[in-house]
Amino acid sequence: MRVMTKHCSRRPDLNRIRGFAFAVALAAAWLMAPLPAGSAEQQTLEIVSKSGVHVFTVELAVTDEERQKGLMFRRSLPESTGMLFDFKPDQDVSMWMRNTYVSLDMIFIRADGRIQRIAENTETESDRIIPSGGPVRAVLEVVAGTAKKFGIAAGDRVASPIFRK
Repeated sequence: MRVMTKHCSRRPDLNRIRGFAFAVALAAAWLMAPLPAGSAEQQTLEIVSKSGVHVFTVELAVTDEERQKGLMFRRSLPESTGMLFDFKPDQDVSMWMRNTYVSLDMIFIRADGRIQRIAENTETESDRIIPSGGPVRAVLEVVAGTAKKFGIAAGDRVASPIFRK
């Protein structure tokens, strides 16, 4: 004897399929978000170079946990956005690209807001150490090619609330 219930149908349950599709879409949106809501504080930062003033929206990394994670696992980083790592007080800093899928320009900035040096087009997913080349207050990470595109160079000034004038 075979007992049939209304859940024994061979037709797929559309609500389960829709729920699964929604969950996949939500996960994809979360993974692609360059600056996720609810993460570190954001602020506007300006770099004054020979070609003009360039404005960026940056996510601040001020805690050890935020600095350790950085931009790891992000699949994209829109132009004019980035992450500013605050290392107060000034110190020699070394960065790496472990679990970082987007090539970056790393801009090392002294406490007075002057750019110490720039490491351009960093190698993704690398443990190679990228040194600051002297004591710095912060490191700005932006999408690779930004420094060249805007003519940003060592000695240029970065305006942000964390730098002394």
